Amino acid sequence: MSVIAENIAALRERIERAAAAAGRGAGEVTFVAATKMNDADKVKAAVAGGIDACGENRVQELIEKYEQGAYVGAPLHFIGSLQKNKVKYLVGKVDLIQSVDSRELALTIAKKAQQLQTVQDVLIEVNIGREEAKSGVMPENTDELLAELSAIEGIRVRGLMAIPPNIEFDPKNVAYFEKMHNLYVDMRSKKYNNVIIEILSMGMSGDFEEAIACGSNMVRIGSAIFGPRIYL
Repeated sequence: MSVIAENIAALRERIERAAAAAGRGAGEVTFVAATKMNDADKVKAAVAGGIDACGENRVQELIEKYEQGAYVGAPLHFIGSLQKNKVKYLVGKVDLIQSVDSRELALTIAKKAQQLQTVQDVLIEVNIGREEAKSGVMPENTDELLAELSAIEGIRVRGLMAIPPNIEFDPKNVAYFEKMHNLYVDMRSKKYNNVIIEILSMGMSGDFEEAIACGSNMVRIGSAIFGPRIYL
């Protein structure tokens, strides 16, 4: 068994324990491998190791690895900040875009989806920490954006995504996770067309267990699978 496969097996056990402690079944949390800055061979090893989906942050990197067949055998998500001029490279390739934060971006996605005669699943990214340097809709504006997106043909809102201010675990993350779960529950109570709020994507390598305890049902784990990223 490869080191990547061993890491995935150990992480899967931790995810299942965290889910059980939160009163949920082992299969109720989707394990997304955050594959940023890992080459096609490593991604293929992660898919073979049993992750539920691959999540890519950068469009150019996604295209390169897509053409190399890196994601074959697993659903593909885009989890990074997305510019409107890059949408055309994703629709038709990715199963889920996790980072929609504006009506304008949603309209661009929908237009491309309609051209391809498909419906693109998306999550609304929420700036739960109110950070100026981060993308995402402000929590109090989430309902308004949800209503706007529900009227757009070509996309389907599947839930919410957030990244707390502290990428590695910090006790304050739990408060952000709890706020996100409360918002998720509130948005689930809304009745809109093209909206099926069933995904709450939050939690990464350093804090996924705490995120699951607070209600996350999709975690995005990178360095705990592949090792620390080396930024050049």
